[in-house]
Amino acid sequence: MESEIHEDIAIVGAGIAGLSTALGLHRLGIRSMVLESSDSLRITGFALTMWTNAWRALDALGIGDSLRARSLRMQGSSYGLLLISVVSLEACSRNSSLRSRQQGPDADLKFDTFESRCVRRKDLLETLGRELPQGTISSQVLFCSESKVLIGCDGVNSIVAKWLGLQSPVNAGRSAIRGFVEYMDGHGFEPKFHAYFGGGVRYGFIPCDQKSIYWFCTFTPSLFKCKSMVISFKDNTYVVYKRENHPSMFATDDDNEHDPLKMKQFVMSNIWDAPKHVSDIVERTGLDCISCAPLKFRLPWNILLGNIIKNNVCVAGDALHPMTPDIGQGGCSALEDSIILARCLAEALLAKRTCNGKEKMKTM
Repeated sequence: MESEIHEDIAIVGAGIAGLSTALGLHRLGIRSMVLESSDSLRITGFALTMWTNAWRALDALGIGDSLRARSLRMQGSSYGLLLISVVSLEACSRNSSLRSRQQGPDADLKFDTFESRCVRRKDLLETLGRELPQGTISSQVLFCSESKVLIGCDGVNSIVAKWLGLQSPVNAGRSAIRGFVEYMDGHGFEPKFHAYFGGGVRYGFIPCDQKSIYWFCTFTPSLFKCKSMVISFKDNTYVVYKRENHPSMFATDDDNEHDPLKMKQFVMSNIWDAPKHVSDIVERTGLDCISCAPLKFRLPWNILLGNIIKNNVCVAGDALHPMTPDIGQGGCSALEDSIILARCLAEALLAKRTCNGKEKMKTM
């Protein structure tokens, strides 16, 4: 059913940027309408790492402590190397000391001076949504002729950004497979960021709480079409499957985003030499908790030189500055955007109302 809104501010997209901007405005006494094409909140991505700047924004919105109660504070990070090429394996199998050295952590960093937690995307969006007045989010409103401000928070493929004339995000040349797994009796991992690197693959995992773990694997798409796949390594022996002999075990380009089983097999084949309790995380993950997407970002000079605002229209979050997950700032920056936007808009709108009120008093 179509309807028209009469709020001063219309926000396109009920993601992190959209909901946090609406909540920021609500805290300052400004109503807004969030327009969402989906009938439910979009929780694709499973979880995200929130750093100090994000927690300051969440505290400003009044929901920081609620999310802290459902997440673990990271105490540090540990890193290790992966040996995934068949050529490396032959040397590695002859030298067990080399394999054990590379499998151990190469660095162990502590997070003493800043706050970092991995938060379930579902928890974040639902918490933001619960704090908003009923009726703020709508999937039925199609036009907003009386709105004074339109904010595009409609993600990487933003229609609003396209209307503003911003160039489309570019492909980073890598993709990311993400997963989420729950342990009924607890996982037992330290609250750290665990990462393994090697052969064009970056695999890592982060505990969200005592029973759930978020993991990721970033890679170059060409690896998905490799000719050989290592499945296991035990007692200095390994099993290599070749594409021509086992075609069903290998993915094609289209499988990348559509077949979670192929995604899972691909990740397992590339972390074969990680400790068993590490690879077990992927092994335990259900197929409905695995997704894959190409990594995209907007070139910095497109943001600096492009039109990020036109008249009463602007963009925020991934619609403005989509970025790769390497720096862990996508969601954090979106939250910062929302706080700044809400403060600036509230200041402008409330000042205008005050001026109008004074004018009315004079006429009376």
